[in-house]
Amino acid sequence: MEYRSPAAASHEVDLYVRTYNSLLRSSGEVRVRAFEETHAFCRSVLHTGALSLIPDVSAFAYAAARLPEEMPQVKLVILGQSHELFEAEGYQVQSWHSVRTRGRRRPLAYDGQSILVVFIASASDIDDFVPIITAYQIEWNKMHGRLQGATQLLDEESSHSPSLLNMLSQRLGIDISEVERLIEAFQPSVFLKQMRNLIKSPLDIRLRMLAASYSQYQRAAQRWWSGVEPSFLQKASSRRAPVYFVSSNTHGTANLVGGYARAHKQELLQFAKERDPEGLGVSVNAASQKGDETELAPFLYYLLRHYLAAHREENLVQEIRAFEKEGGLIHLAEPGHIEIDAQLINLSAVVPSRLDHRLLIPNIELLSQSDAVVVNIDYPLGMAAYHLLSRLGQGVGELRGVYIMGKAATLNGRVGDVSLSDSVYDEHSHNTFFFKNALTTKEISPYLRYGSVFDNQAALTVRSAFLQNQEYTNHFYRQGYTVLEMEAGPFLSAIYELIHPTRVPGNKIIHLSSQTPFDIGIVHYASDTPYSRRQSLLSKSLSFFGVDATYACSIAIIKRIFQKEVERLSSKDKL
Repeated sequence: MEYRSPAAASHEVDLYVRTYNSLLRSSGEVRVRAFEETHAFCRSVLHTGALSLIPDVSAFAYAAARLPEEMPQVKLVILGQSHELFEAEGYQVQSWHSVRTRGRRRPLAYDGQSILVVFIASASDIDDFVPIITAYQIEWNKMHGRLQGATQLLDEESSHSPSLLNMLSQRLGIDISEVERLIEAFQPSVFLKQMRNLIKSPLDIRLRMLAASYSQYQRAAQRWWSGVEPSFLQKASSRRAPVYFVSSNTHGTANLVGGYARAHKQELLQFAKERDPEGLGVSVNAASQKGDETELAPFLYYLLRHYLAAHREENLVQEIRAFEKEGGLIHLAEPGHIEIDAQLINLSAVVPSRLDHRLLIPNIELLSQSDAVVVNIDYPLGMAAYHLLSRLGQGVGELRGVYIMGKAATLNGRVGDVSLSDSVYDEHSHNTFFFKNALTTKEISPYLRYGSVFDNQAALTVRSAFLQNQEYTNHFYRQGYTVLEMEAGPFLSAIYELIHPTRVPGNKIIHLSSQTPFDIGIVHYASDTPYSRRQSLLSKSLSFFGVDATYACSIAIIKRIFQKEVERLSSKDKL
């Protein structure tokens, strides 16, 4: 029977993608305004108000969180794959200011005047960045047009004064809650400054793409691995260590295995009492009074982030890294100057007394005999996942498991719910992958306090959060796809090539269940709900609420690894 792809043809989205890809192949600069028409008419679910004269604050807030604070000064954005490419064009980016965003870890450098350079690790970075900057410019210019003559009012007001909120609400045609979201988008500390910039000048940003090639993406993955490999090879052995590969985040693994937050509980409790970050002080105190470690641990893990921010000048990060290293966990920041952190856990060096008590299993002391290493990476974006796992697979010994944890939009749940998929349609390869998910509901549910776990789900790997419209989403929902995410497809393509002698094909059904000699575990926690009438897409920050789902997933993955390794070592002892 001929395979029929479940893909829904979206002429508007396809036209948009072809437009920016073809224009960016030009050797010169391209104005972002050249993308605005096709961007608006693709009717993205993330930018439903693109064609409206009223500002779409949700879309602007999403874009602003993924661009640096310096954007109002930027006139030219240059995209490239390496320092060498930028320097060959005369941009000495290594001496420029490194700038960051709240919502993306993508490396950025700013010349201090008007040029921003963006390092891209895969084609997915282009699909992600172009719609973001286009949405930002569209909404900025809408607000600029509606706020002419308001500069004097801004000079006289504080950022949260009722009169300012009312003035902005009336001028922009939005309600007060949207104005408050706009303040958060710009960040309260610089809101008035950014609004003055907005009133003063419209945006007319230009883009330039330095010659990109597939081999450059592979070279970036090689540079990343070259930064990981020396630490990976530190174990004294005549062969390369077997590996459990995990893509998640770096704070979950560090807190659960490293144990610094629990070992410094009193300092964190005192910090919560004195500073009351995010109003958590009362809840933290109540959990502490109960003496329930299960209830208190998530607070300690979340407080550590605030504690670090408050003690930035005290070299606390180095102290934490040294503490974690004693327990077998090595943190590698930006290996090979690629902004995807890695952590190595030598299982033989794990200290059971430092582990989160939910990770303790019978015979855990057998881990001291293990020769395996857990390689955890801070989840990459889109096709970067393919390049990194492919390169890692070439450099390690036996792969004993691949576990993927990520954020997703859910079409049938709520923020904080967890989804376990056993099939994935990948927009990059147009393949449908089927696999046996090594993670199960019973391994996650005991640790999930607020959300629900849905198994037997079907996931859709999208090219970009912006590159779907409502018709497209409805089409896949009718076919049973309920999880929208960005990494599972590329990871599964890499897994295919790790166990087959050929490259991954295209537009096929691929069954990995019986062919894969190691665990495949894929779990997503819901951060967005496109179908919810109560909540606008991407309008809710997970904040502390998100700790529940992320740690439930992390516990399930790490515990699964411990159990598999203990079972293997127990069987070995019986022989």
